[in-house]
Amino acid sequence: MSNTEDLWEVRVKAGANIFRFLGFFDGAKLVVLSHAFQKKTQKTPRQAIQLAEERRRDYFRRKIK
Repeated sequence: MSNTEDLWEVRVKAGANIFRFLGFFDGAKLVVLSHAFQKKTQKTPRQAIQLAEERRRDYFRRKIK
């Protein structure tokens, strides 16, 4: 996603519902999903992006190297 801290968005349709998952890569083989919500508008809410970015920062702060 542009203008984010390396976040990616995955959209999943389940029946009549559409869900979005925000996440990031940790290395070449691990994808970490940091936030999910049901799609209600075309644009991703800024609050959802901010929450996913905060969780990403927290993940890397806590990660044992």
